[in-house]
Amino acid sequence: MSRPRSARLGPALALAVPAASLAALIACGPPEPGPKTPLPAASASVSSASATPSTSASAAVVPAQKRHDAFERDAFNRLAVHLNLPVFWAADANHDGAVDPAEVKALLFYPTAPTWTKDGAFTQEFEDAYARLVAAKGEAPKDPEADAARRKLVRADLDGATPSLVATDFSKASADDKTFVRHMLATAKLVEALFAKQNGSEALAAKVPADDLESQSLFRRDFGPKCATPKYENDTACSAIPGAPKPLVDIYPASLQADPKFCEALGKRKDGEALLAPFVAVREQGGTLVAVSFAEAYAAPMQAIAAELEASAKDLADPKEDALRSYLRAAATSFRTNDWLPADEAWAKMTAENSRWYVRVGPDETYWEPCAQKGAFHLTFAKINRDSLAWQAKLVPHQQAMEDSLAKLIGAPYKARKVTFHLPDFIDIVVNAGDDRDALSATIGQSLPNWGAVANEGRGRTVAMSNLFQDDDSKRQLRTKAESLFTKESLGSFTDDAAPGLLDTILHEATHNLGPAHEYKFQGKKDTEAFGGELAAMLEELKAQSGSLWYTGWTEKHGVIGGELARQSLTESLVWCMGHIGGGMWQDGAHIKPYAQLSAIQIGFFLDEGALRWDAKATAANGKDQGAFVIVWDKVPSTAEKLMRVVATLKAKNDKKAAVGLTSKYVDGKTVPHATVVERWRRLPSTSFVYAVDL
Repeated sequence: MSRPRSARLGPALALAVPAASLAALIACGPPEPGPKTPLPAASASVSSASATPSTSASAAVVPAQKRHDAFERDAFNRLAVHLNLPVFWAADANHDGAVDPAEVKALLFYPTAPTWTKDGAFTQEFEDAYARLVAAKGEAPKDPEADAARRKLVRADLDGATPSLVATDFSKASADDKTFVRHMLATAKLVEALFAKQNGSEALAAKVPADDLESQSLFRRDFGPKCATPKYENDTACSAIPGAPKPLVDIYPASLQADPKFCEALGKRKDGEALLAPFVAVREQGGTLVAVSFAEAYAAPMQAIAAELEASAKDLADPKEDALRSYLRAAATSFRTNDWLPADEAWAKMTAENSRWYVRVGPDETYWEPCAQKGAFHLTFAKINRDSLAWQAKLVPHQQAMEDSLAKLIGAPYKARKVTFHLPDFIDIVVNAGDDRDALSATIGQSLPNWGAVANEGRGRTVAMSNLFQDDDSKRQLRTKAESLFTKESLGSFTDDAAPGLLDTILHEATHNLGPAHEYKFQGKKDTEAFGGELAAMLEELKAQSGSLWYTGWTEKHGVIGGELARQSLTESLVWCMGHIGGGMWQDGAHIKPYAQLSAIQIGFFLDEGALRWDAKATAANGKDQGAFVIVWDKVPSTAEKLMRVVATLKAKNDKKAAVGLTSKYVDGKTVPHATVVERWRRLPSTSFVYAVDL
């Protein structure tokens, strides 16, 4: 289970130009040695740990360096997205109004991998790209008349998200570390291609117009043709492909997906449980639906990933990384066999104390597909941030007490279990690949695995992504949005510091392991059977986020945290909810957005209980907007407890009627001022993370 900072809008990305395979085009690291073709042709991609930067003539240093001051930074980065150029102006560090070599980053997961700088100077490749940016700045788009309306929508959707950089510098790392990083980047490329096959985007890649760089860029960013920003995600005409074909996932036959209720129909079949199992694709064979193992359905790409993971383990020389080596080998075996328990067992033995790295590769989350049942392939590659050990020392002694308190709050039929789950490790993301790499925003907390013995016995791992949204751009944008919706007094505890948000994420992820979790059954049914996959997924996230609110007060009461941090974390959580409400409640007008709907339920519940008040006459903290939310602090603790009881109890009893009642009242009803939140939150672009690795 995962917790995004803001709405998960159709996981991940990929790009291909016509007549080329997707796998060959996604450049996940330094390019292969050898000559380069002129932009925008696709460069070779990394396929081994020995790949090195290009030394071609086009990468030669330009002797006479001129000032590059034709753009403000935001405009530079926006136009680079339009031209599908993997370049990012990270910051105007010297405040001279010009982009300088030290300020430029080369981005991953693009179809080309130019060398922008060398020996502290710009290369000819950068000069050529900069000239194209200047030309694009000065001319109006020349869209074919027959395709102009679609391309205008694509352009608007690209501008509805601003890139935010996740950069990691390994330039001074050891040779062993650099080799490992290259292996992980090669694995990322393979995972990207596998997920593109799984989610159906590979099948559509050749239909993106070759002469339309903006549509190519959107397809890359969104891992498919559909637009992703809140304003355009449900606009059926907004597509990277003329005619806006409906994307079809590969894990179900296309013939099934013509029926909007096919998931429900599958679940009612006698063989429904087998067909909807998480690690199989549904295939039609001789007129009969059959469940086919991922290892069979995606044999070639899974074998390639297995080989890369085995090579990673073989080349990892650090004697202190035995746990990581064991996991890499086990994961390789799981990719060959489709039995994921050995990988989970090895992965659960990795900790922040026995490895410097965090790696999770395989099929996990289910939000990406219409039935919310199948694990999506992803890679999370990160460095361990050891600051998490202090939080674990604080919270580990309270794990069982947290479970016992929740069981007492719920009452019958739920009974407290013995819990021994891992509290979150902090990780600094290097790259997210496949289902991890969202078109917009990113996951900031995750508890895995979702199935099997490791999950059921509380031996999984939970992580909080500690380096996301910590750049100045993200902080400034979030504060501006929050100040448009809350009064100044209510934001008195809102801070740019990372700690409150990390605490919120820690408690959210911890709650996934508490109460009716994982494979809990009531009257013989799991939550997915009682509620249906999409509603069950939303309710589990609602339970986790309600737990964050309740346990914030609980941990303060038990002396684990101080009052000011508790108030800061609660404020951050309410702002987080506004971000999801601002993204809208439904995907494609029919599919549940779990985080958006849980946010509406929480805000609506707080409004009904008086812990939050909408004051139409109040001035927002920005001093401009009329009408704002007021936090009534003395009612927050009791409201958080009541909400936790309601949500956990309906899950414990598989009470679908109560669950539907919550969504009807707060998601579809008028308690929450949805329109106002949407209008104010969408004034600024969404966040789209981009990745850079220096080796």
